[in-house]
Amino acid sequence: MGGDGTRGRALGLDLGERRIGVALSDSSRLLATPYAVVDRSGDRGRDREQIAALVAEAGATVVVVGIPLGLDGRVGAAARGALAEIEEIRAVVGVPVETADERLTTVEAERRRSDVALEVGREGRGGRGERRTSPHGAARSRVRRVVDDAAAAVMLQSWIDSSAGDR
Repeated sequence: MGGDGTRGRALGLDLGERRIGVALSDSSRLLATPYAVVDRSGDRGRDREQIAALVAEAGATVVVVGIPLGLDGRVGAAARGALAEIEEIRAVVGVPVETADERLTTVEAERRRSDVALEVGREGRGGRGERRTSPHGAARSRVRRVVDDAAAAVMLQSWIDSSAGDR
């Protein structure tokens, strides 16, 4: 973990079973934002090619991949799977690949999304017949896509904040 010591954009990855959430930092590595969601194709080679294409498209100089450690910090089956995939990603992206603790990033992304949805609902027009928005009102797959890249952004922002002293 920590910074790679260079400037430039960092691309963050939240490796999921069905989708890969992608976040991107600004070039000064101060702010991470959701960037994309890669749907798993069933072909890990094709998935790695898509990641490499995103790295090139964004001009990223480092890739940061979240490791799903257990709440107690242990490396379980999911983390071992992610570490194996990181080695595959490292072989094709052409930039340094680092890891970051991603514990609770999805929970944090869902909480933030719910907070925004509730705030939007409170700022509605009011009155009878107002259609209230629910944090769960969108289609489940669309919601998951939003959470996937948001979770990647939470993880990448945490990495940025923890490596600020390395700049």
